[in-house]
Amino acid sequence: MTNLSDKKPEDTKVLVVGGGFAGMCSAITLSKLGYQVDLIDLDPEWRVYGAGITINGTTLRAYRHLGMYEEIAEKGAIVRSTLLYRADGVVLREMAVAETVGEEPATAGIMRPILHEMMSSRVRQAKVSVKLGVKVETLVQSDTSVTVTLSDGSTGTYDLLIGSDGIGSDIRQMVFPETTGAKPMGQGCWRIAINRPEGMDKGEIYFGHKFPAGITLCGPDAMYMWMLTPDDGSLWVDDKEGVSMLHDRLEGFGGNIGWIGDNMNESHWVNYRPLEALIQPKDSWVKGRVVLVGDSAHATTPHLASGAGMAVEGAVVLSQELSKEGQSIDDALTAYVDRRYDRCRDVVESGVQIGKAQLANMPPEELGQLMGGALHRLAQPF
Repeated sequence: MTNLSDKKPEDTKVLVVGGGFAGMCSAITLSKLGYQVDLIDLDPEWRVYGAGITINGTTLRAYRHLGMYEEIAEKGAIVRSTLLYRADGVVLREMAVAETVGEEPATAGIMRPILHEMMSSRVRQAKVSVKLGVKVETLVQSDTSVTVTLSDGSTGTYDLLIGSDGIGSDIRQMVFPETTGAKPMGQGCWRIAINRPEGMDKGEIYFGHKFPAGITLCGPDAMYMWMLTPDDGSLWVDDKEGVSMLHDRLEGFGGNIGWIGDNMNESHWVNYRPLEALIQPKDSWVKGRVVLVGDSAHATTPHLASGAGMAVEGAVVLSQELSKEGQSIDDALTAYVDRRYDRCRDVVESGVQIGKAQLANMPPEELGQLMGGALHRLAQPF
């Protein structure tokens, strides 16, 4: 068992596989500690898809650890209350955002490409070596290292490999072939980004329609709308048909969602994806010197707006454990799993429960209590 004190951080090599939120956060936090960090991503252009992203107070707190709160506030939108609407556009009440323990009550929204650019810039500023358009082809472990061969033929030996390659993780399949991938949840999520009407300064959630929906502010002029619809696995959304398909599903909405239906056109990009979720067994997060972080370990649905938050928290906790003086890498990885598993399981299982409740048309009051309880637990320190 190798102690970190036996090997200085600057002599410790880490490979991060996957350049999404979990991978970028891992690279940033460990680089700050002095580790030699390489990051690889399969996409040669390191792109990100999607409209906007909701960043609740829990996730904002995690981003504070990366020093990103102020930039998110500047380039996104900080919101301290949400308006609850009837589907026809009648305001029901205003709801203050749940307070996160130890931080000011707030939630935020930002466009995914903007957040990706903010984080990828920090990765490069941290002097992380980034290689794009490659993946791990083979992986062999010894007691204290991991040797990989990449798809470009290059090889490398590392003290630690972080598998942050997402919901369909190749690393997870290589190291834990007995595990299964995420399972369909019977719902799909539509998103569309559009400039917001003048004077709109709060988030919105709509009740009473057959499809749950809401609006998140994402910047001085930007917002995105989300809507959840049943998905039995047969729906296919072509980019060219997305606008018309979403438009049809907006029938019956008033308020600003009705306004979106009236003003959307072919220039607006509509994103649709079926929802999947699964938390991997606790003993399938770490094996030797390979550790899973983010969706590769705990893929969740967007019902609690906490997927990115769990990824960032995981990277922070991993770096905290690895930075403890005298603690072995093996013990640090065990402590990481112990700190993260129950919290991530709660997020995954609560999201699945909320989705099932929506599909069963649970009354809004009961659904609100279900969501409120989960968000209250999430607000506790991690």
